[in-house]
Amino acid sequence: MKNTTDNIANEKTGNQNALPFSKSNFTLMIIGIVLIFAGFFIMTLDKEEFGFGFLGITLGPAIAFIGFIFQFYTIFKKK
Repeated sequence: MKNTTDNIANEKTGNQNALPFSKSNFTLMIIGIVLIFAGFFIMTLDKEEFGFGFLGITLGPAIAFIGFIFQFYTIFKKK
């Protein structure tokens, strides 16, 4: 009986030390965050009234959307 509880305790402590993401995941997350901020910044550069130009309606949201998709990919990527 004691042997099984020791094995369970060892498994729990071994899993606590492992991080859910690797260094490459964190690097890719930073890239995704930069893409999202770049998309929002590009939206502010639009000179048309109420942001109805190409930058505010098309390019900025597309880059921000790519950044969000990139983030989802990074979160679900295995080590």
